[in-house]
Parts: sequence; C-alpha cells; structure tokens
Amino acid sequence: MGPEGIPIERGPSLAPASTTTPGNPVDGVQCQSNEQVAYHIHAHLQVYLNGSPRQIPGGIGIIAPVAQQTANGPFYQATQCYYWLHTHTADGIIHVESPTARVYTLGNFFDEWRQPLSSTAVATAHGPVTAFFNGKRWRKSPRSIPLLPHALIQLDVGQPVVAPQSVSFAGTGL
Repeated sequence: MGPEGIPIERGPSLAPASTTTPGNPVDGVQCQSNEQVAYHIHAHLQVYLNGSPRQIPGGIGIIAPVAQQTANGPFYQATQCYYWLHTHTADGIIHVESPTARVYTLGNFFDEWRQPLSSTAVATAHGPVTAFFNGKRWRKSPRSIPLLPHALIQLDVGQPVVAPQSVSFAGTGL
C-alpha cells in the first residue's frame, strides 16, 4: 500500500513527473501556491504497456515537489505551486482540487503533464490504446474520459489487453 491507502503499481514509470512546468494556465487549469479545495475529488488511473504495468509518478502537477517520507513511501508536496490536477504519490490517484466544480478530463491532466494522449500514445508508450472507464470499454477518445469522483480509468497500450482492474477507495479517506 502507498501513503494514500492505494497500492503502488509495480513497473517502471510511464514518464517523469518533471515534464509539468510552471507557466501559463493549461486548458484553464492554473498553478497556485495552495491547493484549491472548493471542488475536491479523486480518480484512479492505471496504464499497461503490452500487458505490463506502468507507474504513474507522484509529483505530476506539483512544481518543485519535495518528498515527505512516510512509512508507505514518498508523498509529494509543492514548494512553488500546485496545478488543480495533480498526483501526490505513485499510486495512480489523480487529485482534482479546483476552486470551482467542473468536470475535467484525462486530456486536461495529460496536457498539464505535457505528455501525449491519443488513440495511439499514452505518454511515452506507443501503440493502439484500449481504454476502460469504471470497468467498461470506452469507445471515444481517451482524452475525453471524465475525471469523476472515484472513477476507475485504465489504459492499455498494445497487446495483450489486461482485463479491467478494480481499486477500492474504501477506508482511504479519498
């Protein structure tokens, strides 16, 4: 289990968190010195490349992250600013912490991370992408997958496609 009570995915990192850079808003998402919690939800993202898991790194959307060591691994906080969509750990939990209620998409998260997301690419992984949303096949663009409360998002790049995996938010406080 990771620091948030969600298992840390085994496997190499999909891409470095450091590709998120401060600057102008990305898709209307700003980077602010404090987390914005008027609208605060969590979604889970898992990625597989040719059937092998890839880790979503902690610190995406956190500028100049500093790791606070916990008994269950590092938990990242910002020394400069937080984008409204970010990860604190490598458990695949995307934190949506926004000043207003709005449905953000997986495309917004990848744009902020400055990584490609399409039907043929998920960050550094390339090949045909099969997407699942809450255990069901997502037939639209993976960019349009909504980040909803406790959404389970899985992206499989290449073959074999892994059956949709489940993650429990029970007892996590997320």
